[in-house]
Amino acid sequence: MTRAAGARSGAATGAKPTEAGEIGIFSPPYLAATLTFAVVMFLTGFAALAVVPTLPTAARELDGVSLFPVVAGCFVAASLLGGVLGGHWADRVGARRPLALGMVLSVLTLLVSASSTSVWQLAAGRFLDGLAAGMVAVSVTTAIGQAYPEHLRPRMLAMMSASWVVPSLIGPPLAGVVVEAWSWRVVFYGLAVLTALPALALVVVLRDRPGGGRSDGTDAAAGLPSADERAVRPPLLVAAMLSVGAALGQYGVSAWDVRHMVFAVAGVVLLAVFAPRLLPRGTWRSARGLPTAVLLRGLTSGTFFTVEALVPLMLITERRVDALVIGMAFTASALLWAGASWVQGKALQHVARHRLVTVGALVMALSVALAVTGCADGVPAATAAAAMPLSAIGMGLLDPCVTVLSLKHSAPHRQGRTTGAMQTNMNLGQVVVLALAFAVLNGSLAAGASPLGGYGLAFGLLLVPTLLVAVLAVRARGDR
Repeated sequence: MTRAAGARSGAATGAKPTEAGEIGIFSPPYLAATLTFAVVMFLTGFAALAVVPTLPTAARELDGVSLFPVVAGCFVAASLLGGVLGGHWADRVGARRPLALGMVLSVLTLLVSASSTSVWQLAAGRFLDGLAAGMVAVSVTTAIGQAYPEHLRPRMLAMMSASWVVPSLIGPPLAGVVVEAWSWRVVFYGLAVLTALPALALVVVLRDRPGGGRSDGTDAAAGLPSADERAVRPPLLVAAMLSVGAALGQYGVSAWDVRHMVFAVAGVVLLAVFAPRLLPRGTWRSARGLPTAVLLRGLTSGTFFTVEALVPLMLITERRVDALVIGMAFTASALLWAGASWVQGKALQHVARHRLVTVGALVMALSVALAVTGCADGVPAATAAAAMPLSAIGMGLLDPCVTVLSLKHSAPHRQGRTTGAMQTNMNLGQVVVLALAFAVLNGSLAAGASPLGGYGLAFGLLLVPTLLVAVLAVRARGDR
């Protein structure tokens, strides 16, 4: 999600402290930015939700079904690099340039994917699209932090989630109709045209944002690497190594043999060596404040991503569920995420953010339990399908809260790097949790377990990160 540039602060925008409660995201000082970011999120969501259902068909037509984990994982791997690039760039010159470039790159990558003649070209297109998506996501979140006062940020983040509602309703079914009537390539070409539209508005809305501040020594207070540390370990090079490690890990879990295990181990080594250099100190030991907020983002996004990957795969391959049911589950997930996000931003705005994170994590734990139950013989397949929308409710409650907590622990001129760290650990969480779940699944199958039993074990693993989030949320609280 995003942090738009533009508005200065309460005094600069004409909002006096005593009027803060009367100012909203659609008030004159924020109206242009709000509408622009809503359009950006709408088209970005439409592209994301329409592309994903076409990938299996594209991989099959390109004779690359066995490499589908690579196609799916490349996007996440590249988002690691894109998030760091966007965050650092936004701090130097403001959010306008990285956001505009990210949107343009999204158009080009859709064209690369649409013209694919091999599964490897498709994977390359998805990798570049992930790079663009990482830049856009961090730039938008940075822009929101720069443009809106603290009391409006939860509402704006909820608005970003709500902008995905219509795409979630029409994106997947429309993509399916296009694939059946014409080709999966038409989906990519059409999305390239749509994605190009918001770029001009972005330039206009963000044109007044000054360049980002320079480091003033407050990095240590925020828990981020200092300027000297960044000079020794260039963040973009580190992010590139993380992307390579994530890609190797995704390829490594696509099969259970010695060769793939070597790739998986190489990926783990790269992640273990380079990830700490882009994250706040103490992230993996849940140090209080920003490090814990970053950790929570990785654990929750990894769990949700894995649920949305494994549940449809299990239902289609083992329970023979109709594709329409899967599409309805995706639609329900997007709607409920947006609804829960609205509730936390409007109806529950006076509840402590860390408490909502705990509630959301417990809801996600319940969704994981449903997925495990849905793997048992004789249990209706709808039980597992319900895990997707229930997990989305949990994410809708906690995800904006985690973002708000991270911004609260960050100085204004460091918000770009903070959201870059959040984006990095979000993608790391998705890569690591999904890889662990697939490792458990493939390992159980290699040991002779039934497919449904293997899925049940993989889903059971997801209880660990959700319960950890519920316990650790208090360490990210905004008050001291």
